[in-house]
Amino acid sequence: MTGSSMYPAFPAPSAKAVELYDALKAFMQEEVFPAEAELATHHTLPGLEDRDPPPVIEELKTKAKARGLWNLFLPSESGLTQLEYAPMAELTGWALELAPEATNCAAPDTGNMELLHLVGTEEQQVRWLEPLLNGEIRSAFAMTEPAVASSDATNIETQIVRDGDEYVINGRKWWISGAADPRCRVLIVMGKTDPGAATHRQQSMVIVPTDTPGVEIVRDHPVLGRYDRHGHCVIDFRDVRVPVANLLGEEGGGFANAQARLGPGRIHHVMRALGAGERALQLMVERSKTRTAFGKTLAEQSATRERIAESRIELEQARALCHRAAYAVDSEGNKAARHLIAAAKVAVPRAVTTVIDRAIQIHGAAGISDGTPLSALYGWHRAMRIFDGPDEVHLASLGRHELTREPTFSI
Repeated sequence: MTGSSMYPAFPAPSAKAVELYDALKAFMQEEVFPAEAELATHHTLPGLEDRDPPPVIEELKTKAKARGLWNLFLPSESGLTQLEYAPMAELTGWALELAPEATNCAAPDTGNMELLHLVGTEEQQVRWLEPLLNGEIRSAFAMTEPAVASSDATNIETQIVRDGDEYVINGRKWWISGAADPRCRVLIVMGKTDPGAATHRQQSMVIVPTDTPGVEIVRDHPVLGRYDRHGHCVIDFRDVRVPVANLLGEEGGGFANAQARLGPGRIHHVMRALGAGERALQLMVERSKTRTAFGKTLAEQSATRERIAESRIELEQARALCHRAAYAVDSEGNKAARHLIAAAKVAVPRAVTTVIDRAIQIHGAAGISDGTPLSALYGWHRAMRIFDGPDEVHLASLGRHELTREPTFSI
């Protein structure tokens, strides 16, 4: 797909990367996994609708900072390559609701920080990027809309009209992740500034503080019956006015910005997903050894062993593709790696949801309850086949690429 080497040799991780990986693994074992019980208790408390963050989150953030486990996703901050970051992101995927946020490596903030880092002005970086990098606030990315198929970002209808020194925004967004969190202070909004321009130059992005008059968070959407603590929200923008200085990048550059943001975001989702798959497989193995049916443990039954074996094969295949894509980002850049990223975005969630589904089946009714993390893991990773581009969009892109690229041989 990309690259000319017959067998791409991944470089060995730096000493710093090895040290950080070991430190993160210890942090997961010593701090994150024990905190899951406290998080579960918080979820049962009355008044959850106010979405106050669990105190344990801030405690973990303080501990992660002290260990140097902070902003690992951003090479300019961490000094890590994407390939070096991949195993660390996978570790955080074992505890998806705690570890990414505890290390300030949680979506959608990561994508927004990357975007502000790439195209933000100095003023925008001081006002918004710095507090995001410090974990003081959270953010959301407002692109998807209910009235159009937003898998094609050129469809969006939200209007961003210049009026003197201000932009006026009107439109409705939905599935805006993170917007229900009371710490969400800023939205990056994508809309049309010039409907008459070339298709991919009609869109722009503007920075909108959440307390701007005319911004209304209408409601939150559950995913497979489960409300996420941070929310997936419907947001109305009615005559919302922001200064022209809030333009992110150039006018007409919104589509290009979105692609720059979503590339690393997709591969980071994929990295974390592998951790969820590994946790599901571990739970499957543990359950099979301790559960007896028809006179023998599940582990002694050939059907169970085959499911475990298939799961291991699928996760290793998915990891290889993920790491190949990460290495392509490091060695060739986001644009050159886009087809490998697309392939990983399709293949990894497919593999992970298959493994989680097997683990659910092995657990029986416990697998679909809140007594294990499996149902929540399944819901999120099944949704991953839709957000950041549905499988069909990535497959269409990959198909076009295969049909137009130079063949290896002329036969």
